[in-house]
Amino acid sequence: MKYWLLKSEPDCYSIDDFKRDKKTIWSGIRNYQARNFLKEMEVGDLAIFYHSSANPPAAAGIAKITKAILPDTTAFNKKDDHYDPRATKENPIWYAPEVSFVSKFKEPIPLGAIKNDRRLEGIEVAKQGSRLSVMPVSKEHFEIIRKIGNS
Repeated sequence: MKYWLLKSEPDCYSIDDFKRDKKTIWSGIRNYQARNFLKEMEVGDLAIFYHSSANPPAAAGIAKITKAILPDTTAFNKKDDHYDPRATKENPIWYAPEVSFVSKFKEPIPLGAIKNDRRLEGIEVAKQGSRLSVMPVSKEHFEIIRKIGNS
């Protein structure tokens, strides 16, 4: 099993939206490195649902990968903000897993608290310049964040 962090801007798609919907297709990723991480995801992997561009940015809950390596159909839709004319059904270029809601943390865990927790030293989201919307997380870091979020 692998562990991930998935960023979403709460004014676009929040943890409460995710809880309401129960599952979603994690679409619209248009960065090759993040896309490659999406392609590594497998059914059963777990992820931290993270609010980016929030005040403050924070870990908000847990998600589970329920379908992996699906073509991102937003790339084919000319009316979608994430349309990519290079993408075709035969060569989709972009991928989007299905993720299901697992839990919402009792309280969001602000980025500042993540940065200041020595047990989370080295976590990618706390590194300066770390802007990817999808990134791997170690099992140890994932479990620490889940424990803090559920306490």
